[in-house]
Amino acid sequence: MKKVINTPKAPAPIGPYNQAILSGNTLYTSGQIALDPETMELVTDDIQTETKQVMENMKAVLEAADMSFENVIKSSIFISDMNNFKDINTVYGTYFDEATAPARETVEVANLPKFVNVEISMIAIK
Repeated sequence: MKKVINTPKAPAPIGPYNQAILSGNTLYTSGQIALDPETMELVTDDIQTETKQVMENMKAVLEAADMSFENVIKSSIFISDMNNFKDINTVYGTYFDEATAPARETVEVANLPKFVNVEISMIAIK
């Protein structure tokens, strides 16, 4: 059984998708970018601020499914410039306990939606 997860505390989808889908005990999130959920404006002052907004958006989606970052088993990080990896990783790391952090891949890509610098998606289980 599939349950759609949407919350006004994260940016509204800008296409034919939902913020997340809960299937059984597994949550599959859509990628989050640094859109402010209230204004739908990008928060791209610097890469650390942008990454923090992405993670706060993801936190809201997880909470809408009664989960937290402790439930995350896999993260996918897409970045437009691998030179930003260290700063992105520093912010990302503040949301997880390193000993129990999820599996992850980080991939540099040519472009991302709205030409942002970072997009993150996650899989979580209850």
